[in-house]
Amino acid sequence: MTTDGLIAVTGATGFVGQALLDRAVKAKIPVHALVRNPQQLRHGINWITGDLGDADALAQMMQGAEAVIHVAGVVNTPDPAQFEAGNVSGTLAVIEAAVKAGVPRLVFVSSLSAREPDLSAYGASKARAEKLVMASGLDWTIVRPPAIYGFRDKDMFELFRAAKWGLVPMPPKHGRASYIHVDDLARLLLALLPGGEAVTGQILEPDDGKPAGWSHREIGRAIGWAMGRRPWVLHLPGRALRVAARADKAFRGSRAKLSADRVGYMLHPDWVVSDEARVPEALWMPKVPTREGLRATAKWYREAGWL
Repeated sequence: MTTDGLIAVTGATGFVGQALLDRAVKAKIPVHALVRNPQQLRHGINWITGDLGDADALAQMMQGAEAVIHVAGVVNTPDPAQFEAGNVSGTLAVIEAAVKAGVPRLVFVSSLSAREPDLSAYGASKARAEKLVMASGLDWTIVRPPAIYGFRDKDMFELFRAAKWGLVPMPPKHGRASYIHVDDLARLLLALLPGGEAVTGQILEPDDGKPAGWSHREIGRAIGWAMGRRPWVLHLPGRALRVAARADKAFRGSRAKLSADRVGYMLHPDWVVSDEARVPEALWMPKVPTREGLRATAKWYREAGWL
């Protein structure tokens, strides 16, 4: 039996998950949120302690839910087997729990990297997880975000920190990519709840609305502008990126941000969303222009003491 409006959310304390919960609370949508560690009380949120390998926690999370938004996943790891465990086996566990509980709708947060599964173990794991979702028998929609930035993000933060000193390292200059603010992504995920069935059985690729995305130089300059600088955008060739990945692993170990696997898809020249997979405008449109979003993100980093 479902409860009006109740949704189940995995990955609730991550970068995207926190933005999603902020939006859900504002919209007064009740949430069962799966978390690894106990959290502070928050109105409208029922914290379920457990992980994707905990069948009892997943069952509790699904209880009474109208839909599940599966955000959790492994984004970066030195061990490729963790991508399989977190992204493939974890997604299968969510599907099985939803089917068993009678939760009809699944919104799966994948990645644009799933378009090119041969480039990285991460992208390959997301592509395999998508196949499981498609075969689940549930009412599903897959969302493949491009590069996500915004408040609380620890990955693009590295570029903001570099821009503070007047330098933004970027992949080779011939590449282009799309971007989306995390709050715009959170709005889309909620728009896909019951009521968004017009895109059932579809893969969506949302972005900031900029045609043909951003060149690496353009986004590097935009990050510098957000930091009040006119930075030198340093385009690193593949060899330099691989050396940097080895150095990052040597210095930061499992906390390294630039992994060899990540270099694989950084070197791909086209991470621009496809017109065929765009979100219908009647359902959702981006509201955050990327230049303004980057500036607001830089402000958040400063106020949070990250910079």
